Amino acid sequence: MTERSKPRIHSRKQPKQARSNELVAAVLEAAAQVLAKEGAHRFTTARVAEKAGVSVGSLYQYFPNKAAILFRLQSDEWRQTSDLLRGILEDTSKPPFERVRILVHAFIRSECEEAAMRVALDDAAPFYRDAPEAQEIKAAGRRTAERFVQEAVPKAPKATRALAAELMTTTLSAVGKQFSESPRSAAQIHAYSEAMADMFCAYLDGLATTPTSKRTSAAR
Repeated sequence: MTERSKPRIHSRKQPKQARSNELVAAVLEAAAQVLAKEGAHRFTTARVAEKAGVSVGSLYQYFPNKAAILFRLQSDEWRQTSDLLRGILEDTSKPPFERVRILVHAFIRSECEEAAMRVALDDAAPFYRDAPEAQEIKAAGRRTAERFVQEAVPKAPKATRALAAELMTTTLSAVGKQFSESPRSAAQIHAYSEAMADMFCAYLDGLATTPTSKRTSAAR
């Protein structure tokens, strides 16, 4: 059997003039509103074009299909998260554990503030999650985490550092999503973030202070 072709998810072209930028911005704003209201399964280019006040033909100049629009929304969100991760973890003016605490608080707060859109984007993920473009954006975040862990626990083996980076980013994402699915007060967000930061800091401290021989034995 022939493998089913995957939809194109990259934009047809990049806007170069102010008017084109305004059109794309209007389409993306409308897409976010349609996605939040209708959900991923009722999301269509026709609904987006109508909401944006543009023709479907104009929309197709920049986005070949709905998967491309959804991926643009998701990739913008991923890039914002990656920028947040990089900006905090690469700030060497602060000690590593302080950076971890700042990151956890900022990430959990962001998850709660944008919970509705994130849930809708998660539902839309099957349209693009296996695309190379999506994998590269996620890989960039992992590389940032790996560089930070190397700085925080330089004496830990490379494999241990890679595992630590993966565990931290995966846990932060999964737990943040689960926690933000219910309305949370500022006090709840603060308490939860503190507890999660404590957990990460204790984990990294353990990697820094545990002799390599013990870590190797435990991994067997």
